Amino acid sequence: MSDKLKIGISIGDINGIGLEVIIKTLIDSRVLEYFTPVVYGSTKVASFHRKALGINDFSFNVINEAQQAHPKRANMINCWQEDVKITLGEENEIGGKYAFLSLKRAVDDLVKGEIDALVTAPINKHNIQREEFGFPGHTEYLQARTESSDALMFMISEELRVGVVTGHIPVRDIAANISTEAIVSKLALMDASLKRDFWIRKPKIAVLGLNPHAGDNGLIGTEDEEIITPAIEQAKSRGVFCFGPYPADGFFASETYKKFDAVLAMYHDQGLIPFKHIAARSGVNFTAGLPVVRTSPDHGTGYDIAGKNVASEMSFSEALFAAVHIVARRREQDVLLSNPLAARRLSRDRD
Repeated sequence: MSDKLKIGISIGDINGIGLEVIIKTLIDSRVLEYFTPVVYGSTKVASFHRKALGINDFSFNVINEAQQAHPKRANMINCWQEDVKITLGEENEIGGKYAFLSLKRAVDDLVKGEIDALVTAPINKHNIQREEFGFPGHTEYLQARTESSDALMFMISEELRVGVVTGHIPVRDIAANISTEAIVSKLALMDASLKRDFWIRKPKIAVLGLNPHAGDNGLIGTEDEEIITPAIEQAKSRGVFCFGPYPADGFFASETYKKFDAVLAMYHDQGLIPFKHIAARSGVNFTAGLPVVRTSPDHGTGYDIAGKNVASEMSFSEALFAAVHIVARRREQDVLLSNPLAARRLSRDRD
């Protein structure tokens, strides 16, 4: 039996670019030296995408369960048998239905430990909605399936790491969902993830303000003084090395982010717009705070370019290797922590 990690992959919306970036990544057989991919989808759907891309020298090894995965092949589990009408570039109910079937089967195996991590291709948050998926996105679904009390949307790249207090909610609801308790919880998750998943011994975290100029001493809103500053002080008292609140515009424009290991933004666009600009096409979405490892590319379904063979696989490839590295770090740290002498050596090496 191979000791390589099994990385599960959900295919996302079948009318988008998910299978394109999956195939473009896995067609390079060198990736199989580092992990064994298990794709949850349909060989018929994959064949449609492969032909649309003009790729003739690639195929999946069909298996029934993750334990049967061939360590030197790209494996696929057929999550349905029926023929599916694919309309590339179109948002419809069919795309959402099969995106969910892929995701559900993959998460089932993830929580059972049949795979070591999960990388999710992009879904459409509207058409995937159904009785079993009443969530704003992957992050909230994984949090519920793993029965975790909280989770952090953590965007990671070589240049920058950004987490958000509020995720996929309307802008009009942001202020009402910012609380001292929520900020402290996200800071604790971020601090723990930086230590366990990225091996940063004493992470330094920047916290952004909510209002322009971080409230300008209360002239432009009071949340920064009354909610965010107390949260920072409370987190510090619990051992989190955090600072702020910083005005978001000047913080990124002056490249102050380079002085920190991670940044906690108050809302989605405040953090993700600068992140995607700085990380270019190599960013990864990591769900921190879960007992399992899940990553995804930092882009959407790409309906406008689906089937045109122009989608870049860079972010998806980065997501795969990020999952491999995070699982490996967690396991190595667990082994070290079970050996006090080795743990002391690790601590000295990090100093």
